[in-house]
Amino acid sequence: MKVHEKPERAIKTVEDAIRLVEASRLTHIKVGLSDVDGILRGKYLRKDKFLNVLRTGFGFCNVVLGWDVDDQMYDNTSYTGWHTAYPDATVRIIPESCRRLPLEQGNGEDMLFFLAEFVGDAEAVCPRGVLRRVLKRAGEMGFEALAALEYEFFMFDETPHSVREKNYRNLKTWTPGNFGYSVLRSTVEGDFYRQLLELSEQMDMPIEGLHTETGPGVLEAALAVDRAIDMADKAMLFKAFTKALAQKNDLMATFMAKWSHDLPGQSGHIHLSLREAGTGKPVFYDEARPFNMSARQASFMAGVQRYLPEFMSMFAQTVNSYSRLVPGYWAPLNATWGVENRTTALRLIPGSEKSQRIEVRIGSADANPYIALAAALGAGLYGIEQRLDPEQIVEGNAYTQEFKPELRLPNTLWDAAQRLRQSDAARSLFGDAFVEHFAATREWEERQFRRHVTDWELARYFEII
Repeated sequence: MKVHEKPERAIKTVEDAIRLVEASRLTHIKVGLSDVDGILRGKYLRKDKFLNVLRTGFGFCNVVLGWDVDDQMYDNTSYTGWHTAYPDATVRIIPESCRRLPLEQGNGEDMLFFLAEFVGDAEAVCPRGVLRRVLKRAGEMGFEALAALEYEFFMFDETPHSVREKNYRNLKTWTPGNFGYSVLRSTVEGDFYRQLLELSEQMDMPIEGLHTETGPGVLEAALAVDRAIDMADKAMLFKAFTKALAQKNDLMATFMAKWSHDLPGQSGHIHLSLREAGTGKPVFYDEARPFNMSARQASFMAGVQRYLPEFMSMFAQTVNSYSRLVPGYWAPLNATWGVENRTTALRLIPGSEKSQRIEVRIGSADANPYIALAAALGAGLYGIEQRLDPEQIVEGNAYTQEFKPELRLPNTLWDAAQRLRQSDAARSLFGDAFVEHFAATREWEERQFRRHVTDWELARYFEII
């Protein structure tokens, strides 16, 4: 049976979901949602409880919007904190997100899994909510957005216990050495590849391409194109359940931006295009113009380019993200664009009506897909609204060229957060509440880093200074 023929993926309404759950032998249903950092948080709901809240929503502690990746509470946010005593916020279950989860069984059948999102006052700072607001703007402009995400991730022959026992040093990578696009590696380790490809098909987050990248144990997976909101959902699921599948095989996968100073970082590239909402006609394609780039595609790219420095914290969301952004490691340092140029921040990919698109190459694998997609699409739509023109095309190696100061990207999370706070465009696109909350969470993240002494500092200063 094809993925789109699976009964649970035919769910479109609350009534559809009710019928499916009532017919299930499961006693509990699993739900999950995105926190600020793009980590899938969730719980099990008893079947009768789940059926009752499908229409009304249910309460979920808003602490998941008020803590960091280590469950430490922010001390600098106004939406929630100790001052609000962390009340419940209303969460809506998304019926059409229903999937079977083959990694879990109950009463002889695969677990049912649903995504959810915050509504009510929490919607203003909800990651999925901010993407939906940008897509609403696209709809009002007559567009439907399509997206495809690519992720690089490293695999290790380790467990959550062993990495802690080793203090994250001398970790054993899944495979040794550099061997990009290796047929040998994918054959020898074919069992895991097969499991990952099958899981992705079963959960309707299909992988269009999977291969080894340069580096020990690193893979790159390209998810098949879909509507932007569905792509963000699939990216959330892909990252979470790839990690789960790895651990079930006594392996570990990490999507952190850069785990070793000796190796390239891990990207989360974003491919984007628009089509007319009513006709489905591609917006970016015009065979009469250079590179088949329509005027609206040029303005879209100009918008992403113009606002990339202001929105940088939405693409590079952790302190570690900026360790990746150094010369010579396939990560752009300026808001530049080129045609089929992998040294620029934005890559124009000429093609047919169906394949003409833009690739945003600045994002890292650790980014929240809802937030990163909102930033890229929002900036592009703003460019179309303002009829912006892109800067001069870059030819050759962008790393060795000089550019205008305004194209320089922030090189720390703190600086990126300040640029977001000061951005009128961000406040217009994403709302004051989101900008204030998200910038505060990034400032918190930077402060946590500043409190600690790194191995590099000890090795550099301990004896000599």
